[in-house]
Amino acid sequence: MKPVDVRAMTEDQLKDTLLKLKEEQFKLRFQQASGQMENTARYGQIRRDIARIQTVQTERNSQEEQGS
Repeated sequence: MKPVDVRAMTEDQLKDTLLKLKEEQFKLRFQQASGQMENTARYGQIRRDIARIQTVQTERNSQEEQGS
């Protein structure tokens, strides 16, 4: 997921995407613990995507506070 794509999302879309990514991260954690994880790079991608979404949410919240 690219930062441009994340910034184009609405607040509701960001929340939904973040929830889905956290669920996938949870499932991958279990796969890794049981030794069934095939695509180990996916875990890192999910972590970065979650961080991107949280960064955009923080930026939007700080802009709202400054605008008030």
